[in-house]
Amino acid sequence: MRFLINSFEDYMLPCLSKQLFNLECFGCGLQRSVFLLFQGEIIAAFKMYPAIYPLIVLALFLILNFFYKIKYSEKIKIALVVLSIATIIINYLIKIIN
Repeated sequence: MRFLINSFEDYMLPCLSKQLFNLECFGCGLQRSVFLLFQGEIIAAFKMYPAIYPLIVLALFLILNFFYKIKYSEKIKIALVVLSIATIIINYLIKIIN
């Protein structure tokens, strides 16, 4: 199993923004964060990309809302999108400052 995990890391897509311009993009860390989540590293996944959890909640809500009618779903969607975007932007700004 450890062989499979190492091989997945070898095939991760590189960040073109980081390679070409030496600047991290808004999505830098997402791929590794998902990988860490699949390994069960919940805290490490958050440290790698804090927006992973708001994005997961948003995705689960969208899937649930597709099958069931949820009261105030539009307001909830907007709130989750704003939370996700705010988390992504704050994470990006922290990475740039450090």
